[in-house]
Amino acid sequence: MLKLSKLAAALALVAAGTAAMAGEVEVLHYWTSGGEAKSVAELKKIMEAKGHVWKDFAVAGGGGDNAATVLKSRVVSGNPPAAAQIKGPAIQEWAAEGVLANMDPVAQAEKWDSLLPKVVADVMKYKGNFVAVPVNVHRVNWMWANAAVLKKAGVAGMPKNWDEFFVAADKIKKAGLIPVAHGGQNWQDFTTFESVVLGVGGPKFYSDALVKLDQKALTGETMKKSLETFRKIKGYTDAAAPGRDWNLATAMVMQEKAAFQFMGDWAKGEFIAAGKVPGKDFLCAAAPGTANAFTFNVDSFAMFKLKGAAAQKAQADLSAAIMGTEFQEIFNLNKGSIPVRLNMNMAKFDDCAKLSGKDFVETAKTGGLVPSAAHGMAISPAAEGAIKDAVSQFWNDDKISVDEAQKRIAAAAKTK
Repeated sequence: MLKLSKLAAALALVAAGTAAMAGEVEVLHYWTSGGEAKSVAELKKIMEAKGHVWKDFAVAGGGGDNAATVLKSRVVSGNPPAAAQIKGPAIQEWAAEGVLANMDPVAQAEKWDSLLPKVVADVMKYKGNFVAVPVNVHRVNWMWANAAVLKKAGVAGMPKNWDEFFVAADKIKKAGLIPVAHGGQNWQDFTTFESVVLGVGGPKFYSDALVKLDQKALTGETMKKSLETFRKIKGYTDAAAPGRDWNLATAMVMQEKAAFQFMGDWAKGEFIAAGKVPGKDFLCAAAPGTANAFTFNVDSFAMFKLKGAAAQKAQADLSAAIMGTEFQEIFNLNKGSIPVRLNMNMAKFDDCAKLSGKDFVETAKTGGLVPSAAHGMAISPAAEGAIKDAVSQFWNDDKISVDEAQKRIAAAAKTK
Protein backbone atom coordinates (compact mmCIF):
# COMPACT_ATOMS: atom_id res chain seq x y z
CA MET A 1 0.00 0.00 0.00
CA LEU A 2 2.84 2.29 0.88
CA LYS A 3 4.45 1.65 -2.51
CA LEU A 4 1.15 2.35 -4.29
CA SER A 5 0.62 5.58 -2.38
CA LYS A 6 4.17 6.68 -3.25
CA LEU A 7 3.47 5.86 -6.90
CA ALA A 8 0.20 7.79 -6.77
CA ALA A 9 1.99 10.76 -5.22
CA ALA A 10 4.68 10.58 -7.90
CA LEU A 11 2.07 10.44 -10.66
CA ALA A 12 0.25 13.39 -9.09
CA LEU A 13 3.49 15.39 -9.14
CA VAL A 14 4.06 14.50 -12.81
CA ALA A 15 0.48 15.53 -13.65
CA ALA A 16 0.90 18.79 -11.75
CA GLY A 17 4.19 19.44 -13.55
CA THR A 18 2.57 18.81 -16.96
CA ALA A 19 -0.29 21.15 -16.13
CA ALA A 20 2.18 23.82 -15.04
CA MET A 21 4.04 23.48 -18.36
CA ALA A 22 0.96 24.38 -20.40
CA GLY A 23 -0.50 27.85 -20.14
CA GLU A 24 -2.54 30.43 -21.99
CA VAL A 25 -0.64 32.90 -24.11
CA GLU A 26 -2.53 36.02 -25.17
CA VAL A 27 -0.91 37.89 -28.04
CA LEU A 28 -1.92 41.42 -29.05
CA HIS A 29 -1.03 42.21 -32.67
CA TYR A 30 -2.30 44.11 -35.70
CA TRP A 31 -1.54 41.54 -38.40
CA THR A 32 -4.98 41.17 -39.96
CA SER A 33 -4.38 41.23 -43.74
CA GLY A 34 -3.90 38.09 -45.89
CA GLY A 35 -0.16 37.43 -45.70
CA GLU A 36 0.03 38.65 -42.11
CA ALA A 37 -2.89 36.59 -40.80
CA LYS A 38 -1.40 33.48 -42.42
CA SER A 39 1.84 34.09 -40.55
CA VAL A 40 0.13 34.50 -37.17
CA ALA A 41 -1.72 31.21 -37.76
CA GLU A 42 1.66 29.45 -38.06
CA LEU A 43 2.84 30.82 -34.70
CA LYS A 44 -0.44 29.67 -33.13
CA LYS A 45 0.17 26.17 -34.55
CA ILE A 46 3.68 26.01 -33.06
CA MET A 47 2.42 27.09 -29.63
CA GLU A 48 -0.51 24.68 -29.65
CA ALA A 49 1.87 21.85 -30.56
CA LYS A 50 3.70 22.67 -27.30
CA GLY A 51 0.41 22.23 -25.42
CA HIS A 52 -0.34 25.91 -24.83
CA VAL A 53 -3.63 27.69 -25.40
CA TRP A 54 -3.33 30.53 -27.92
CA LYS A 55 -5.56 33.54 -27.34
CA ASP A 56 -5.57 35.79 -30.37
CA PHE A 57 -5.99 39.51 -29.65
CA ALA A 58 -5.99 41.10 -33.11
CA VAL A 59 -6.68 44.82 -33.47
CA ALA A 60 -7.19 45.99 -37.06
CA GLY A 61 -5.34 49.02 -38.40
CA GLY A 62 -2.11 48.56 -40.34
CA GLY A 63 -0.07 51.22 -38.57
CA GLY A 64 -0.73 49.79 -35.13
CA ASP A 65 -2.16 52.99 -33.62
CA ASN A 66 -5.44 51.29 -32.67
CA ALA A 67 -3.55 48.41 -31.03
CA ALA A 68 -1.46 50.84 -28.97
CA THR A 69 -4.60 52.51 -27.60
CA VAL A 70 -6.14 49.17 -26.62
CA LEU A 71 -2.88 48.01 -25.01
CA LYS A 72 -2.63 51.09 -22.80
CA SER A 73 -6.08 50.51 -21.34
CA ARG A 74 -5.28 46.84 -20.66
CA VAL A 75 -1.99 47.58 -18.90
CA VAL A 76 -3.47 50.43 -16.86
CA SER A 77 -6.23 48.09 -15.66
CA GLY A 78 -3.59 45.54 -14.53
CA ASN A 79 -4.51 42.97 -17.15
CA PRO A 80 -1.72 42.97 -19.78
CA PRO A 81 -1.46 40.35 -22.55
CA ALA A 82 1.56 37.98 -22.51
CA ALA A 83 2.98 39.69 -25.58
CA ALA A 84 2.15 42.78 -27.59
CA GLN A 85 3.40 43.98 -30.94
CA ILE A 86 5.57 46.98 -30.01
CA LYS A 87 8.76 48.22 -31.64
CA GLY A 88 11.56 50.76 -31.67
CA PRO A 89 11.78 53.51 -29.02
CA ALA A 90 8.28 52.60 -27.79
CA ILE A 91 9.81 49.44 -26.27
CA GLN A 92 12.05 51.60 -24.08
CA GLU A 93 9.09 53.74 -23.03
CA TRP A 94 7.09 50.69 -21.91
CA ALA A 95 10.13 49.22 -20.15
CA ALA A 96 10.68 52.45 -18.24
CA GLU A 97 7.15 52.03 -16.82
CA GLY A 98 8.33 48.80 -15.18
CA VAL A 99 5.73 46.59 -16.87
CA LEU A 100 7.96 44.47 -19.16
CA ALA A 101 9.43 41.08 -18.23
CA ASN A 102 13.16 40.27 -18.21
CA MET A 103 13.59 37.64 -20.94
CA ASP A 104 17.34 37.10 -20.39
CA PRO A 105 16.97 33.45 -19.26
CA VAL A 106 15.44 32.56 -22.67
CA ALA A 107 17.81 34.88 -24.56
CA GLN A 108 20.88 33.29 -22.98
CA ALA A 109 19.62 29.72 -23.47
CA GLU A 110 18.82 30.48 -27.13
CA LYS A 111 22.02 32.59 -27.70
CA TRP A 112 20.16 35.63 -29.05
CA ASP A 113 23.16 37.96 -28.75
CA SER A 114 25.09 35.86 -31.27
CA LEU A 115 22.06 35.39 -33.54
CA LEU A 116 21.11 39.07 -33.89
CA PRO A 117 22.91 42.08 -35.39
CA LYS A 118 23.89 44.35 -32.46
CA VAL A 119 21.86 47.27 -33.83
CA VAL A 120 18.73 45.08 -33.60
CA ALA A 121 19.56 43.46 -30.25
CA ASP A 122 20.05 46.89 -28.67
CA VAL A 123 16.50 47.93 -29.65
CA MET A 124 15.15 44.80 -27.91
CA LYS A 125 16.90 45.58 -24.62
CA TYR A 126 16.31 47.92 -21.72
CA LYS A 127 19.26 48.58 -19.40
CA GLY A 128 21.05 45.60 -20.94
CA ASN A 129 18.20 43.09 -20.50
CA PHE A 130 16.09 41.61 -23.27
CA VAL A 131 12.46 42.72 -22.85
CA ALA A 132 11.28 42.14 -26.43
CA VAL A 133 11.75 39.59 -29.21
CA PRO A 134 12.36 40.59 -32.86
CA VAL A 135 10.44 38.80 -35.58
CA ASN A 136 11.87 40.08 -38.86
CA VAL A 137 13.52 42.86 -40.81
CA HIS A 138 11.41 44.88 -43.24
CA ARG A 139 12.87 47.17 -45.84
CA VAL A 140 10.58 50.18 -46.05
CA ASN A 141 12.08 51.99 -49.07
CA TRP A 142 10.66 49.65 -51.71
CA MET A 143 8.80 50.54 -54.89
CA TRP A 144 6.48 47.85 -56.29
CA ALA A 145 5.18 47.74 -59.84
CA ASN A 146 2.95 45.74 -62.16
CA ALA A 147 5.05 44.48 -65.07
CA ALA A 148 2.08 44.35 -67.48
CA VAL A 149 1.08 47.96 -66.74
CA LEU A 150 4.63 49.22 -67.34
CA LYS A 151 4.78 47.31 -70.64
CA LYS A 152 1.39 48.62 -71.74
CA ALA A 153 2.51 52.22 -71.03
CA GLY A 154 5.86 51.75 -72.76
CA VAL A 155 7.94 52.09 -69.59
CA ALA A 156 11.19 50.13 -69.86
CA GLY A 157 12.14 48.89 -66.38
CA MET A 158 11.98 50.45 -62.95
CA PRO A 159 12.90 54.16 -62.63
CA LYS A 160 16.21 54.65 -60.80
CA ASN A 161 15.76 58.30 -59.78
CA TRP A 162 12.92 60.78 -59.36
CA ASP A 163 13.38 62.38 -62.81
CA GLU A 164 13.02 58.96 -64.44
CA PHE A 165 10.04 58.22 -62.21
CA PHE A 166 8.06 61.28 -63.32
CA VAL A 167 8.76 60.53 -67.00
CA ALA A 168 7.38 56.99 -66.43
CA ALA A 169 4.39 58.33 -64.45
CA ASP A 170 3.43 60.64 -67.33
CA LYS A 171 3.47 57.70 -69.77
CA ILE A 172 1.27 55.65 -67.46
CA LYS A 173 -1.19 58.51 -67.03
CA LYS A 174 -1.33 58.92 -70.81
CA ALA A 175 -2.14 55.21 -71.12
CA GLY A 176 -5.24 55.84 -68.97
CA LEU A 177 -3.96 54.07 -65.86
CA ILE A 178 -3.19 55.23 -62.31
CA PRO A 179 0.58 55.83 -61.90
CA VAL A 180 0.67 55.56 -58.08
CA ALA A 181 -1.58 53.37 -55.91
CA HIS A 182 -1.75 55.13 -52.58
CA GLY A 183 -3.73 54.69 -49.39
CA GLY A 184 -4.49 58.10 -47.90
CA GLN A 185 -3.77 57.36 -44.25
CA ASN A 186 -1.23 59.41 -42.33
CA TRP A 187 1.24 56.55 -41.82
CA GLN A 188 1.14 55.75 -45.53
CA ASP A 189 1.75 59.41 -46.42
CA PHE A 190 4.77 59.40 -44.07
CA THR A 191 6.05 56.11 -45.58
CA THR A 192 6.15 57.70 -49.04
CA PHE A 193 7.61 60.92 -47.64
CA GLU A 194 10.58 59.27 -45.92
CA SER A 195 11.48 57.41 -49.14
CA VAL A 196 11.37 60.73 -50.99
CA VAL A 197 13.65 62.37 -48.37
CA LEU A 198 16.05 59.42 -48.62
CA GLY A 199 16.05 59.52 -52.44
CA VAL A 200 16.46 63.29 -52.70
CA GLY A 201 18.97 63.81 -49.90
CA GLY A 202 20.74 60.45 -49.37
CA PRO A 203 21.22 58.50 -46.12
CA LYS A 204 23.25 61.15 -44.28
CA PHE A 205 20.67 63.87 -44.90
CA TYR A 206 17.86 61.46 -44.05
CA SER A 207 19.57 60.61 -40.77
CA ASP A 208 20.14 64.29 -39.92
CA ALA A 209 16.56 65.28 -40.76
CA LEU A 210 14.39 62.36 -39.70
CA VAL A 211 16.49 60.54 -37.07
CA LYS A 212 18.49 63.30 -35.35
CA LEU A 213 15.73 65.85 -36.10
CA ASP A 214 18.39 68.48 -36.82
CA GLN A 215 16.72 71.86 -37.35
CA LYS A 216 19.30 72.95 -39.94
CA ALA A 217 18.49 69.90 -42.08
CA LEU A 218 14.74 70.29 -41.57
CA THR A 219 14.72 73.95 -42.61
CA GLY A 220 17.25 73.71 -45.48
CA GLU A 221 17.04 73.52 -49.27
CA THR A 222 17.23 69.70 -49.47
CA MET A 223 14.11 69.36 -47.35
CA LYS A 224 12.39 71.96 -49.52
CA LYS A 225 13.22 69.91 -52.62
CA SER A 226 11.97 66.77 -50.88
CA LEU A 227 8.61 68.42 -50.15
CA GLU A 228 8.31 69.64 -53.75
CA THR A 229 8.96 66.10 -55.03
CA PHE A 230 6.49 64.66 -52.51
CA ARG A 231 3.74 67.05 -53.63
CA LYS A 232 4.40 66.20 -57.28
CA ILE A 233 3.78 62.50 -56.56
CA LYS A 234 0.32 63.37 -55.17
CA GLY A 235 -0.72 64.45 -58.69
CA TYR A 236 -0.27 60.87 -59.90
CA THR A 237 -2.61 59.24 -57.36
CA ASP A 238 -6.36 58.71 -57.83
CA ALA A 239 -9.21 60.70 -56.26
CA ALA A 240 -10.40 57.69 -54.21
CA ALA A 241 -7.09 57.36 -52.31
CA PRO A 242 -8.10 59.09 -49.02
CA GLY A 243 -8.78 56.54 -46.28
CA ARG A 244 -7.79 53.52 -48.38
CA ASP A 245 -6.02 50.67 -46.56
CA TRP A 246 -2.50 49.85 -47.77
CA ASN A 247 -3.39 46.30 -48.88
CA LEU A 248 -6.20 47.66 -51.07
CA ALA A 249 -3.64 49.92 -52.75
CA THR A 250 -1.45 46.82 -53.29
CA ALA A 251 -4.50 45.09 -54.82
CA MET A 252 -4.78 47.94 -57.36
CA VAL A 253 -1.24 47.16 -58.55
CA MET A 254 -2.07 43.43 -58.64
CA GLN A 255 -5.23 44.01 -60.66
CA GLU A 256 -3.42 46.13 -63.30
CA LYS A 257 -5.32 49.27 -62.28
CA ALA A 258 -2.17 51.05 -61.08
CA ALA A 259 1.54 50.92 -61.88
CA PHE A 260 3.52 51.70 -58.71
CA GLN A 261 3.18 51.59 -54.94
CA PHE A 262 5.61 52.93 -52.35
CA MET A 263 5.36 50.54 -49.43
CA GLY A 264 7.52 48.33 -47.25
CA ASP A 265 8.04 44.69 -48.17
CA TRP A 266 4.92 43.56 -46.30
CA ALA A 267 3.25 44.47 -49.62
CA LYS A 268 5.12 41.56 -51.18
CA GLY A 269 3.34 39.22 -48.76
CA GLU A 270 0.07 40.27 -50.41
CA PHE A 271 1.38 39.55 -53.92
CA ILE A 272 2.68 36.14 -52.84
CA ALA A 273 -0.56 35.25 -50.99
CA ALA A 274 -2.43 35.99 -54.24
CA GLY A 275 -0.15 33.61 -56.17
CA LYS A 276 1.75 36.37 -58.02
CA VAL A 277 5.32 35.66 -59.12
CA PRO A 278 8.12 38.21 -58.45
CA GLY A 279 9.97 39.27 -61.59
CA LYS A 280 7.05 38.16 -63.76
CA ASP A 281 3.75 39.51 -62.39
CA PHE A 282 5.26 42.18 -60.17
CA LEU A 283 8.59 43.99 -59.90
CA CYS A 284 10.51 45.25 -56.89
CA ALA A 285 13.20 47.92 -56.66
CA ALA A 286 14.46 50.41 -54.13
CA ALA A 287 12.48 53.67 -54.29
CA PRO A 288 14.01 56.18 -56.74
CA GLY A 289 17.46 57.35 -55.63
CA THR A 290 17.67 54.94 -52.67
CA ALA A 291 19.42 51.85 -54.09
CA ASN A 292 22.40 52.32 -51.73
CA ALA A 293 20.25 52.80 -48.63
CA PHE A 294 17.95 50.68 -46.49
CA THR A 295 15.27 52.03 -44.14
CA PHE A 296 14.63 49.23 -41.69
CA ASN A 297 11.55 48.34 -39.71
CA VAL A 298 11.88 45.48 -37.23
CA ASP A 299 8.62 43.99 -35.97
CA SER A 300 8.87 42.74 -32.41
CA PHE A 301 6.87 41.56 -29.44
CA ALA A 302 7.38 43.13 -26.04
CA MET A 303 6.85 40.66 -23.19
CA PHE A 304 4.78 41.84 -20.23
CA LYS A 305 5.21 40.80 -16.60
CA LEU A 306 2.86 37.91 -15.84
CA LYS A 307 1.80 36.14 -12.64
CA GLY A 308 1.89 32.34 -12.46
CA ALA A 309 4.44 29.75 -13.54
CA ALA A 310 2.25 28.34 -16.35
CA ALA A 311 1.74 31.76 -17.93
CA GLN A 312 5.47 32.57 -17.64
CA LYS A 313 6.43 29.20 -19.18
CA ALA A 314 4.04 29.79 -22.10
CA GLN A 315 5.55 33.27 -22.58
CA ALA A 316 9.10 31.85 -22.58
CA ASP A 317 8.11 29.19 -25.13
CA LEU A 318 6.50 31.89 -27.29
CA SER A 319 9.74 33.93 -27.20
CA ALA A 320 11.85 30.93 -28.18
CA ALA A 321 9.39 30.00 -30.97
CA ILE A 322 9.47 33.53 -32.46
CA MET A 323 13.28 33.40 -32.77
CA GLY A 324 13.33 29.75 -33.89
CA THR A 325 14.39 28.86 -37.44
CA GLU A 326 11.02 27.22 -38.24
CA PHE A 327 8.93 30.31 -37.51
CA GLN A 328 11.54 32.76 -38.86
CA GLU A 329 11.42 31.00 -42.24
CA ILE A 330 7.64 30.45 -42.43
CA PHE A 331 6.76 33.91 -41.12
CA ASN A 332 9.08 35.84 -43.40
CA LEU A 333 8.16 33.81 -46.49
CA ASN A 334 4.52 34.75 -45.83
CA LYS A 335 5.05 38.34 -44.75
CA GLY A 336 7.50 39.44 -47.43
CA SER A 337 10.21 40.43 -44.94
CA ILE A 338 13.55 38.74 -44.24
CA PRO A 339 14.63 36.78 -41.13
CA VAL A 340 16.12 38.86 -38.33
CA ARG A 341 18.09 35.83 -37.22
CA LEU A 342 21.57 35.74 -38.76
CA ASN A 343 22.93 32.82 -40.82
CA MET A 344 19.47 31.70 -41.97
CA ASN A 345 19.22 29.57 -45.09
CA MET A 346 17.62 31.87 -47.73
CA ALA A 347 17.21 29.14 -50.39
CA LYS A 348 13.39 29.24 -50.25
CA PHE A 349 13.24 33.04 -50.52
CA ASP A 350 12.53 34.93 -53.75
CA ASP A 351 14.77 37.39 -55.56
CA CYS A 352 13.25 40.45 -53.83
CA ALA A 353 14.03 38.96 -50.40
CA LYS A 354 17.54 37.93 -51.47
CA LEU A 355 18.19 41.49 -52.71
CA SER A 356 16.83 42.81 -49.41
CA GLY A 357 19.12 40.49 -47.43
CA LYS A 358 22.16 41.47 -49.50
CA ASP A 359 21.43 45.21 -49.21
CA PHE A 360 20.80 44.88 -45.45
CA VAL A 361 24.31 43.49 -44.93
CA GLU A 362 25.99 45.94 -47.33
CA THR A 363 24.30 49.12 -46.08
CA ALA A 364 25.20 48.15 -42.51
CA LYS A 365 28.85 48.51 -43.57
CA THR A 366 28.47 51.75 -45.58
CA GLY A 367 26.24 53.76 -43.23
CA GLY A 368 23.24 53.44 -45.55
CA LEU A 369 21.31 51.35 -43.03
CA VAL A 370 18.92 53.77 -41.31
CA PRO A 371 15.87 53.29 -39.08
CA SER A 372 12.45 54.09 -40.50
CA ALA A 373 11.01 57.25 -38.96
CA ALA A 374 7.56 56.47 -40.34
CA HIS A 375 7.46 53.04 -38.73
CA GLY A 376 8.41 53.69 -35.14
CA MET A 377 12.10 52.82 -35.37
CA ALA A 378 13.85 56.19 -35.24
CA ILE A 379 12.27 58.80 -32.99
CA SER A 380 9.96 59.07 -29.98
CA PRO A 381 6.29 58.24 -30.62
CA ALA A 382 5.37 61.85 -29.74
CA ALA A 383 7.73 63.41 -32.32
CA GLU A 384 6.83 60.77 -34.90
CA GLY A 385 3.11 61.46 -34.46
CA ALA A 386 3.54 65.22 -34.76
CA ILE A 387 5.69 64.99 -37.91
CA LYS A 388 3.35 62.39 -39.42
CA ASP A 389 0.39 64.75 -38.94
CA ALA A 390 2.27 67.70 -40.48
CA VAL A 391 3.32 65.60 -43.50
CA SER A 392 -0.22 64.27 -43.97
CA GLN A 393 -1.81 67.71 -43.72
CA PHE A 394 0.54 68.94 -46.46
CA TRP A 395 -0.29 65.92 -48.64
CA ASN A 396 -4.05 66.40 -48.21
CA ASP A 397 -4.31 70.17 -48.46
CA ASP A 398 -2.97 71.82 -51.61
CA LYS A 399 -3.43 75.25 -49.99
CA ILE A 400 -0.52 74.53 -47.60
CA SER A 401 2.62 75.85 -49.31
CA VAL A 402 5.95 74.02 -49.31
CA ASP A 403 7.43 76.75 -47.07
CA GLU A 404 4.56 76.49 -44.59
CA ALA A 405 4.82 72.67 -44.53
CA GLN A 406 8.55 72.91 -43.91
CA LYS A 407 7.96 75.22 -40.94
CA ARG A 408 5.30 72.87 -39.53
CA ILE A 409 7.52 69.79 -39.83
CA ALA A 410 10.44 71.59 -38.17
CA ALA A 411 8.17 72.68 -35.32
CA ALA A 412 6.70 69.16 -35.01
CA ALA A 413 10.22 67.74 -34.64
CA LYS A 414 10.56 69.63 -31.35
CA THR A 415 7.63 67.70 -29.81
CA LYS A 416 8.66 65.88 -26.63
